[in-house]
Amino acid sequence: MVDLPVRTIMFEILTRVPAKDVGRSKSVCKQWYALLSIQDFVRIHCSRSLVSSNQRVLLIDDLTCSVSPIISKSNDYGPSSIVIFPFHHQNNDVSILSHLNGLLCVFLNHTYELLLWNLTTTAFKRLSTPDSHGFYINNLDVVGLYVDADDDYKVLHIKCRSGVLGVYVYSREVDSWINIPFITRQEYLSPHFNWSAGTFCGGTLYFTVCECWLGGTKRVICFDVNSEQFKEISFPLVPSIGMVQGVLVNVKNELHMFASTGMFEMTIDLWTLQGDYWIKV
Repeated sequence: MVDLPVRTIMFEILTRVPAKDVGRSKSVCKQWYALLSIQDFVRIHCSRSLVSSNQRVLLIDDLTCSVSPIISKSNDYGPSSIVIFPFHHQNNDVSILSHLNGLLCVFLNHTYELLLWNLTTTAFKRLSTPDSHGFYINNLDVVGLYVDADDDYKVLHIKCRSGVLGVYVYSREVDSWINIPFITRQEYLSPHFNWSAGTFCGGTLYFTVCECWLGGTKRVICFDVNSEQFKEISFPLVPSIGMVQGVLVNVKNELHMFASTGMFEMTIDLWTLQGDYWIKV
């Protein structure tokens, strides 16, 4: 081991070990800590962890939080491990809003606080500030978690208070919030529209935006995480009869949508985004 280059140890050996062992390895020296913290290492480690034997599901109910392995052959869960919340909470209090590379963005229902939570290390960070940043109201606010070109993990928080729109970005590196403009149709922020949580894919956060009533407007809002600009693209061309729902999924850095339509019987189709257009799979 002493004769191996440090980068070989980092990218050929440590990218293949469990996340908890990576966390322990950060304490070896400052050089290891720096190399194990860069986004290239995180990206390679995550990609090598994406095998069926490593997949886990996090279950939160009124009293407990547990992690269970996914048994792909039987489409079932294996024995669960109880997870202890590292922060104070009440029953039925923690809601997951967004996730990325093992990092969760959650909020506490009784205090409305946003938190970043690393489930593997149990470390967490409260995002609330004395000037009212980092507080989330269900059914009014929208959140997306992403990483920019500088390897900085950030949270996009869109909120509407008494008709006043605010769009804010939290930087984990700087540990502060900034306000950015929302340049698209303001009516999308009205109570008549339902927003999904943000799905990060290819340097962009994507949100589905759907009017509440049958046959209403349906769009996809895109947020370029590096230019911090918004734009909108069309929804897949699905029948507008009955209910329409779209669930966004990032699969190997390609954006897909499960679009369900219907009234008493639902039809589900899979679409993939190519450029700014949806192609039915």
